[in-house]
Amino acid sequence: MRYVTIKDIADALKISKSSVSRALSGDIRNVSPATVERVRAKALEMGYRRNTLAVNLRAKASKIIGILVPEITTPFFMTFVTTVQEAVQPLGYRVLIAVSSEDPKRERQNIDMFKTERIDGILVSVTHNQANRDLFENLVKSDFPLVFFDRTIKNMRCSSVCSNDELMSFFLVEHLIRTGRKRIVNMTGPSYIENSYARSRAYREALDKFHIPYDPQLVVAGGMTVEDGAMAIEKLIRKGIAFDAIYCFTETQALGAKRVLQERNISIPESVSICTMSGTTLSSFVYPQITAVEQNVVEMARVAVRLLLEKIEVPNAPQQNIVLHSSLIVRGSSSTEE
Repeated sequence: MRYVTIKDIADALKISKSSVSRALSGDIRNVSPATVERVRAKALEMGYRRNTLAVNLRAKASKIIGILVPEITTPFFMTFVTTVQEAVQPLGYRVLIAVSSEDPKRERQNIDMFKTERIDGILVSVTHNQANRDLFENLVKSDFPLVFFDRTIKNMRCSSVCSNDELMSFFLVEHLIRTGRKRIVNMTGPSYIENSYARSRAYREALDKFHIPYDPQLVVAGGMTVEDGAMAIEKLIRKGIAFDAIYCFTETQALGAKRVLQERNISIPESVSICTMSGTTLSSFVYPQITAVEQNVVEMARVAVRLLLEKIEVPNAPQQNIVLHSSLIVRGSSSTEE
């Protein structure tokens, strides 16, 4: 498909390209109002579309914001992306989305792609807390606008917005204990995700508060996916390790664990309770619905946009690290009262 250019309009009207350009930009000081009207009418007739990329490059800005997410399995990241788009489009920005698929190599490739596209700034939730640290540190050192959200890299001089994971994890495990559970499985996330440490610390702190002995057999690596969660619980059952509750790192783990329990006719929550961090609408689409800590993803997206735009406008803007409150939603998977 061939696009109509300023030269095409100039040839059709038999005037100079500079006159067409000025007319299209509304420069009535250098072009007569009659010429402006003629040019705009001809542009509409010929189907001309302004080349915003060229205009932005001349202004040394692309007006594009990159969003880099590790996955799009759950609604969390799609809600984040949608909210960012709604926030920046009225300001003239477009959004370029890339998915790293939990792969640090692909994450690095996506960052390189963003740089090639000369985007104005990046919102990123990282796949790994160390694998691409050098890459992000170089961006920060060059004052490139960069904001981490949800998953961050520890001790990096960069603005970020995340949730109060440790506090809400404590409340979640405390909820299980207060409902009579004492053999609580801690289904951990990968060690290379920073959130994993906070959530596991909270698990230990909640057990200590209620003087419940810590049993390392109940701490299992649950990966990130539905199948990971299912396999972790299958392994516990095969080993004959008794448990009466499961505290999950992610919603997808919880869905996998729940499936295994129901396939084995283990009643939820009568025999085993299930709850999860990072819950989304998926937790309410199953039966029984899953007790979850839900992050305020809309507010997280809005804060991330604010921090990024501040950095774009003022490259040496001070670092800000914002922690948002999450909500504990108690549902049927851990309570007989819904």
